[in-house]
Amino acid sequence: MLSAAQPHTFLGINGDGQVALTQTRGNAFGHLILRGGTQPNYDSVAIAEAEAELAKAKLPINIVVDCSHGNSRKNHTLQSLVLKDVVGQIVDGNRSIKGVMLESNLFEGNQKLGQPQDLRYGVSITDACLGWEATATGLREAALRLKTIPR
Repeated sequence: MLSAAQPHTFLGINGDGQVALTQTRGNAFGHLILRGGTQPNYDSVAIAEAEAELAKAKLPINIVVDCSHGNSRKNHTLQSLVLKDVVGQIVDGNRSIKGVMLESNLFEGNQKLGQPQDLRYGVSITDACLGWEATATGLREAALRLKTIPR
């Protein structure tokens, strides 16, 4: 986050797909993504620990919670529970949580990459995902709960 906030030049790819030097004035809106690891790290204790570490490093206290990966124990059906918990923390007053990430596709689950004709359209070939309906329901419920926050 510290590096990304500073002006710098780096190798990148331009709009024509060519290698180019890319310059940036820095991104003051960097954030820490909590995606879990050996154990989930989205609960209020983990969030408080992340806030303390960011403050100690004099970095913006901007946190995004990945509801998938380690935070859902790689079980796509648990993403909705993680989302509800995180939204609850925001409703209860946490302002360091700036966003969430959901792993979603048209249809739930995942499939092995095999013969193209055997693949089901809209189903992930990498991590298992929430389907469209579960994603839409979760986001609608989150929006309703977040509307209760006074501005």
